[in-house]
Amino acid sequence: MAARPLVARQPNERLQALIQEAGCSNAGLARRVNMTGAEHGLDLRYDKTSVARWLRGQQPRGRAPGIIAEALGRKLGRTVTIDEIGMANGKNLASGVGLQFSPTVLGAIEQVCELWRSDVGRRDFLSGSTVAASALVEPSRDWLITQADSQVARTAGARVGTSDVEAVRATTDALVELDHRFGSGHVRPVVVHYLNSVVSGLLGGSYREPVGRSLFAAVARLTELAGYMAVDTGQPGLAQRYYIQALRLAQAAGDRAYGGYVLAASMSHLAAELGNPREIAQLARAAQEGTRGQVTPRVQAMFFAAEARGHALLGDSRATQVLATRAISALDRAEPESGDDPVWIRHFDHAYLADELAHCHRDLGQSEAAGRRAEELLRTLPESKARRRAIGLLLLATAQVQAREVEQACATGGQAVELLATLRSNRGAEYLEDFRRRLEPYREEAAVREFTARLELQAA
Repeated sequence: MAARPLVARQPNERLQALIQEAGCSNAGLARRVNMTGAEHGLDLRYDKTSVARWLRGQQPRGRAPGIIAEALGRKLGRTVTIDEIGMANGKNLASGVGLQFSPTVLGAIEQVCELWRSDVGRRDFLSGSTVAASALVEPSRDWLITQADSQVARTAGARVGTSDVEAVRATTDALVELDHRFGSGHVRPVVVHYLNSVVSGLLGGSYREPVGRSLFAAVARLTELAGYMAVDTGQPGLAQRYYIQALRLAQAAGDRAYGGYVLAASMSHLAAELGNPREIAQLARAAQEGTRGQVTPRVQAMFFAAEARGHALLGDSRATQVLATRAISALDRAEPESGDDPVWIRHFDHAYLADELAHCHRDLGQSEAAGRRAEELLRTLPESKARRRAIGLLLLATAQVQAREVEQACATGGQAVELLATLRSNRGAEYLEDFRRRLEPYREEAAVREFTARLELQAA
């Protein structure tokens, strides 16, 4: 019998380049890896010969690749992933970037930084439109059963302080305002580059426990925003990756309430966009179960409203009404604005609740109630929130079509078209397309012909 041919290992050029960048000798890297491993309770005994074998293409087993990446990251003062050091070995396949709820803080940092880097690099695998329901529901189960991270402090890299965390928060607030006014098409590239070029360095830096928790909380919020912007630019497959990582970062922050928000306000709404009603209700319920006794009435109101959306899409008017009543009651208990509310939920006021309920009534075919809620939304929504205002107008126009008030619907839709012309928003375009489909049975009416001609002229 002929001997099996040996498969020649390829030199690990990625690792070689990083060692040179870090200015390490083989023996120096081995010492750093052994010390880093000891911090994780591992008795590693690598030497310069071990490093030489890695450079020839040998793959160390177990947790060693992650420890090597962390040791190099500390020397370089930034986060380094196992993919960067050429040791992914099929475990960090590009198509899976961002889809896992990592069991460790180090893994979470590694995964979210790889997601940002891949996004900036415009990797094609990230932008696919396919979103598996299980990819949203499974992380919610992990979040429900995973114990809090006992420690997030790090001693590697540049020192990170409270001023750095404040900078991330202030940047996030500014980007949210720009997004409201102009749509995500104008803003999302700025967010992703900031995450990749600045925030990744902070996560890979050195920080004490309180600062670390605050940093993870701030980065979770900005990562969630990037996910929302992916939705608004027509990239749901990318959005799910950002939402999963935002959920994991919230876990590292020790913020169960914000984790629930990511499930109910982000993942649940993505499921709604994709027409998966059972997943909407499941995610909202997971948010409620995982935050029981830990959230304010305003947060509870949002959770109830999200679950109501799922039941409305399922056609269950009774369950929808029960949850809508709970949401209204909870929000009434939160008024006037409570200082106990975290900053990320303060936007959820009666206008936003009216928006959620208008969607519920629309999906149940209750045109009068849908129109009433849409009018409430428009009456109380600030002019600066142009995208939400445009969507509110299209909700009202849809309710008017459902009530066969076609001429009025076209007039309302025309106002929405004017607003959408100032935005770069895929969500707005999708609502407009949905409205156009609803007008199709009335296409011979003069108002509809005029509205359609106006759209075609604008698109020309």
